[in-house]
This record gives sequence, C-alpha cells and structure tokens, in this order.
Amino acid sequence: MKKLILLIFALAALEVFAQAPVKVEKAPVHPSTKPKLVVAIIADQFRYDYLTRFGSEYKSGFKQLLTRGAVFTNAHYEHFPTFTSVGHAAFLTGAFPSVNGIIGNSWYDRSAGKVIQSAQDTSVQQVGGNGGSGSSPQNLLVSTLGDEIKIAGQGKNHVVGISFKDYSGILATGRMADAVYWFDDRSGNFVTSSYYLPELPAWVKEFNSGRPADKYKGIEWLGTKLSADVGPKLYGTLRFTPFGNELIEQMAESAIKGEKLGLDSDTDLLMISFSSNDYVGHANGPDSQQVREVSIATDRLLGKLFKYIDAQVGMANVTVVFSADHGVAPMPEVNTKRKMPGGRVEVSAILNAAKKALADKYGDGNWIAASPEESIYLNWDLIRAKKLSESEVAAEAAKAIQSLPHVFRVYTREQLMRGVPSGDRVARRVANGYSFSRGADIYIILDPYYIAMGGTSTTHGTPFGYDSHVPVIFMGPGIKAKRFYQTIAMNDVAPTLASLLGVEIPSGAEGRILSEIFEER
Repeated sequence: MKKLILLIFALAALEVFAQAPVKVEKAPVHPSTKPKLVVAIIADQFRYDYLTRFGSEYKSGFKQLLTRGAVFTNAHYEHFPTFTSVGHAAFLTGAFPSVNGIIGNSWYDRSAGKVIQSAQDTSVQQVGGNGGSGSSPQNLLVSTLGDEIKIAGQGKNHVVGISFKDYSGILATGRMADAVYWFDDRSGNFVTSSYYLPELPAWVKEFNSGRPADKYKGIEWLGTKLSADVGPKLYGTLRFTPFGNELIEQMAESAIKGEKLGLDSDTDLLMISFSSNDYVGHANGPDSQQVREVSIATDRLLGKLFKYIDAQVGMANVTVVFSADHGVAPMPEVNTKRKMPGGRVEVSAILNAAKKALADKYGDGNWIAASPEESIYLNWDLIRAKKLSESEVAAEAAKAIQSLPHVFRVYTREQLMRGVPSGDRVARRVANGYSFSRGADIYIILDPYYIAMGGTSTTHGTPFGYDSHVPVIFMGPGIKAKRFYQTIAMNDVAPTLASLLGVEIPSGAEGRILSEIFEER
C-alpha cells in the first residue's frame, strides 16, 4: 500500500510538471551578417566622466554613440601602469601587459643596456618623412584583432591604423596590418615604416602633397598660439590643440577611400587613435576649459567621420567600438583647493632614498641601472660582483622608498614573481602588468592623487579609478542600444569583436565575450 501511494504521488507530480509552462530563454546571438568594416577608435586620455560631465554639449558623434550604442558605464583597465602604449596594446589584444609584453611607454632592456621605447625598431626606417629610424610592433608578443582578421581572411582583408603617435597606432593595430600611419612633426607628413611598406601609397602621397597641417599656421586656440611659420615648430605644437585630431580624422577619411575599406564582403579594420586629447589633458588637467573644448571638438569630428563612413560604406554595414587608453589625475593644485588629497613628489627624492640605503648597507656603487616611469632596474652586475642577493638588495631599497611621505606601496620583482596575494584590486593590477622577462626590480605607487613630477602639468599611470576608468561603447547592426552598469575589463573588447566577426580570439586575450550586447533573434 505504501509503495502504491508513493507511485500515485510521483505520477501526479509528473503530470503537474508536464503541464507547467517551460520558459525558454532566447540566447543572445550575433548579427546574421558580418560588418563590412570595423572602426576601432581610441581617444587618448579620455576619462569616462567626460561623457557625463560634458554630455549636454555633445550634439554629434558622441550623441550617436550614447543613444545608439551599447554603453558600458563601468569599464576599467585591470593592469598597471596605465600608460598610452600599455592601453593601446591591451585594447585589441585583450591581453595584460604580463602577457603581451608592452609594460610601459618605455622600459630598460638589460641585454641592450639601455632604455627602449615600446615601438622602437632600429632595423627599419621611416617612410615618407625626413628619414631616420622607424618603428614596428616587434615588441608585441601576441596577436591583435587585426592580425586574426588577416589570418582568417588569408590576407584579403584590409587592416589600417592611423594615429598622431607611432606607438599608439602600431600596438593597437598589430603585426600583419597593411600599414600604420602617424604624423611626423619634422616634415608635416603622415609617414609609416619600412616594416610595413617600402614607400607610401599614392593616396597617402596625395594627402601629404596638400600640406593639410600648414593651414593651421598662426591660429590661436585657448592660449596656445601656433607658429606663423611652416615647419617643425608649427607641426610640433598642433598636437596641443584639437587641430591635431582634425588631421587624424581627415587622414581616416582618405584611408577609407584610398584603401576602399568596407566595399567588399571581407571585413576590414580601421583603427584610429585621437592623440590631441592626451596632450591637452597633460598640459591643462581634466578640470580645465581646454579639456572640455577638445572633448566637444572630438564629438564634432566623430560626427563628421560617421557621416563620411555612411556615405562611403553605409553605417548599416559598420561596427564601431569607442574607448580610451587611460584617464588622468587632477592637477594636484586644483585638488588641494577643493580639500582633496594631492601633491607632487620629486622622482629624485625616491631615487636618492634608494641609493643612500644601498650605499649605507652595501657600500658605494652605481646601484641603479635605469629608472623609467616610476620603476627601478637595479645594477645586477654590481650586485653580483659584490656577491649579494638581488632580492635582498631590492627589498632594502624598497624599504627605504616605502618610508618616504606619500608612497602608497612598493612592489619588488621577488614579490611579483612569487605572486602577489589578490587581496585588493591594486595588487591584482600590479601583478597583471608585470613581465618576468622585461619587468623592473622595483615598482613605486604614490598615494592617490599624488604625481611624480614637478612643473604645472599632470599625468596618469596609476591603478586608481581616475586613471583606469574609461568608456567602452559598441555601435552597429545587431548591437543593443542600451546602458550596461556591470563592471567589465578592457580585455573584454577584443574577444567580443572576434566573436562578432567569427575569427579566432587574439592569442593572449584574458577577457570574456560581452554577449549581452547582441540583439536577440
């Protein structure tokens, strides 16, 4: 009888279950048609809050992105340091510096015995300017989205990068690009490297022959007066005004036409880096009228670019992603006036403290081999000659530095190689930025809002939010027009685009696919 009752209950439960409606979740899917063109845009040094603080002034490109795009309000770089080369490399590789190898704008190369720049390559030559050594992605250890597009398309796709700075365009665009072009402030031309091409294409020569930079001579913009004489003085100052970005936008239009981007079924990639925002921000700070005005000017330029792309390709065939490579700290003087922390720390004070501590304990000597970007590379030859332990010497120097005012944390090579306990976000970001083969012996992080520089400018590079928090916006067919408030990492951008295009995710990518942005079908 007991078994019979149990059987009756079981059958009844099955009947109820069978009659209950089953909710079937629609899975987010990719657009049915791949875009003909992907336009990846970075505004160099564009904090996320520039979208909200100046939002009422945006009437064009930013307005389109904010109303038609998938907008992530809490996107961060999850690495340290937050410098230009590092951010651009992470953007379309999806990889941390610890993996992609780009650990700064510069670092000390122990084998060469000198500090090198991130895109430096003495084996190639500049093409299209006044000569001299060129630049290449030789220091980038992993693939970019552009590389994967090229591999998947067996070279049929076009991949082009444009920037004011060589390393910005090169490190975001990758090794297999058709070319990367940047502005040469000696000649006033857009140039490339023999790594990519033996000579400039006809369309670039035509663009340069129009001398587009020369038309800005003698113009004044919010206190910045451009030289009335055509030449390096004029070209070198353009970057501190929105006119530098205007040149980039004009060059982008010429690239779309000259390379016939987006005109066939093979998806092309155009990577654009607007560099003037960075130069203006460094010189004037994020609270300045100049930063406001260059941001509004960027809005207008994006609108102009989108209009041109619509006429040439059709925006219905284009996917756009917009972001930045880092933020920036407030001017310390501005911060202290509003009762916030802030100040300037002389780099020499940090280095002198380390040198004195080592000399007092181990004797005189040239203890520091190099100190680029708030890092210290110790003189290993001296340490070994004195039969000392590299880790003990680094720990002694770190202890001296940590005792200085406004030093937040000091990390040593030994700590980072053993693995920093993931107690907080700062520690994780430092670990994500450390390269075993290229990293320094000591890294210094100052207190929030303190910067290691004198003068009247500001900078970036820290693991704090004002440097790590940037916009991420996707816009295009099949992408939801919606705000997303969850935290994402910049490492998510490259895998998401790769998934959208159906190509391999870049080889060092750490991020996830942001499937929530895709329309349901």
